[in-house]
Amino acid sequence: MKKKVVKKMKEKSSNSLLVKKFFKDSALPEYMMKGDVGLDIRANESISLRPMEQKAVRTGIAIKIPEGCVGLIRDRAGIVSKMNVHTAAGTFDPDYRGEVSIMLVNFSDETVEIEKGMRIAQLVVMPVVKVKVKEVAKLPVTERYDKGFGSTGMKEKLKEFNKLDKAVERVEEEE
Repeated sequence: MKKKVVKKMKEKSSNSLLVKKFFKDSALPEYMMKGDVGLDIRANESISLRPMEQKAVRTGIAIKIPEGCVGLIRDRAGIVSKMNVHTAAGTFDPDYRGEVSIMLVNFSDETVEIEKGMRIAQLVVMPVVKVKVKEVAKLPVTERYDKGFGSTGMKEKLKEFNKLDKAVERVEEEE
């Protein structure tokens, strides 16, 4: 029996996403449209998700994210809008080599069927900056400072919009 000789691949570009398929029918991540920023990831198994159930779905691939980057798993708009299925947060570091699994959560009131080959998530690869962590006694003061959710004025803007909308309705009724 002849031994297969596996040559070490030199990465041609720092922008290469290296992908290893575990099965012949595993699908490679792919950009569906020219302007897409996320690579579609497909399920390599069929599963049922009951309402409010969360499951890891196997993809049949392992990846190598380029050095200096991170791979972020994001929802696909189609699966969210049609099935109310979301991805749980996923982060792939450049040194992870295990199988990519996508954690899906069914927020609908019905059982959802995920079929093998279905596009279930997007992988967005982005550059990252490594930072030094420094403990300080105080942080610089900003205009927002410690204001949390909703602190950018959306509530006030919505109130003003509603007032304007009612004023327009009154004018239209008078005409």
